[in-house]
Amino acid sequence: MNADPIAATRPRNRRRLIVEAAGRVFSERGYHAASMEEIAAGVGISAAALYRHFPNKYALFAECANVMVDRLVAALDDVPPEADLTAVLGAVTQVTVAQRASGGLYRWEARYLDREDRRLLWAKFARVVGRVTEAVRRESPLPDAQLRAAAALGAIGSITMHHVSIAQRRVEDVLSACALRVATTDPATSVGGPRPVELPVQPVPRTRRAEILAAAVPLFARDGFVKVTNGQIAEAVGLTTSAIYRHYPTKVDILVAACLQAAGLLAQAVDQNLDEVTDPHDAVVALAATYVAYSFEHTELTSVAEAEVAGLPADLRQPLILAQREHIAVWEQQLRLARPELDARQARVLVHAGFGVVVEAGRRLHWQDTREHRDAVTALVVGALGLQ
Repeated sequence: MNADPIAATRPRNRRRLIVEAAGRVFSERGYHAASMEEIAAGVGISAAALYRHFPNKYALFAECANVMVDRLVAALDDVPPEADLTAVLGAVTQVTVAQRASGGLYRWEARYLDREDRRLLWAKFARVVGRVTEAVRRESPLPDAQLRAAAALGAIGSITMHHVSIAQRRVEDVLSACALRVATTDPATSVGGPRPVELPVQPVPRTRRAEILAAAVPLFARDGFVKVTNGQIAEAVGLTTSAIYRHYPTKVDILVAACLQAAGLLAQAVDQNLDEVTDPHDAVVALAATYVAYSFEHTELTSVAEAEVAGLPADLRQPLILAQREHIAVWEQQLRLARPELDARQARVLVHAGFGVVVEAGRRLHWQDTREHRDAVTALVVGALGLQ
């Protein structure tokens, strides 16, 4: 009896191929914008065939969310307990770079997991942070070992959040060295910025449109854009749901306004704090201190802008991408002047690593906005950039 020709040609690793393709789509487009049809097309199968492996999109997403952390745990289990910090960070870097295309979903999209699935995911990440913290504490007995470990992991994980084209081995070297600097930086180090950071004041909502935006941002930050309804936003402002549409035709328009406000405030902050700063080293320190202060001051607005922009339609996303590129170009220029041995790609990777430090260190500090916390995270960012 002849074997089924379809079954005979089906790859044995099809489930893995599906998970890898889905991870890329979820990471690039966000959980809610991704479709099972798009994922199936990425594997070269029909949506019906996809459902033979996963009953629904959530089941596939939940498996994708665990892929990178499971591989991190396995890689660290293979590293001898007495291994030095370089070996530990190297193992994490290799896995993260290999999972670059799909690893970004854990940072923002994991909030769409059910409570129990999310708890299990973060328990695995806690194992990773714990192992790195042990190595940091053993090799660099400075204060705040857990903060330094989380920040170092943020530097490494940043590679999943951007598309800078750079060879795998090269980026591994850049990120491993960067993470090692972060892990061995004393957060109490004074980086000596040229002057105190000045932030533009967020506009007071004096119009109904501004009130709607101000009410929507914390809801988006807490629950995710897709889960928030116009009814919830209207209730927070004291309006009927239909009144929202007189000011914003769709909920997406509210999100775009939030992202544009975030980009505008950051651009103003950079202009204010770089004004008359001529030394490149001082300029990079000022950029680091400004970005840290901005992130602590506008945590909800920043998280919404960073987490939700991928799910916007391409035409609405483009102005925001251009604003981000302009911001990064300022960092790149000043960093290469301060460190002439860096090429453009290395500099951009390091800039994004600095952003990753802010995200993970800020989370570890629960975004409690104090001068001590701002100074500590700024010192870690400056360490990541190799300027100490």
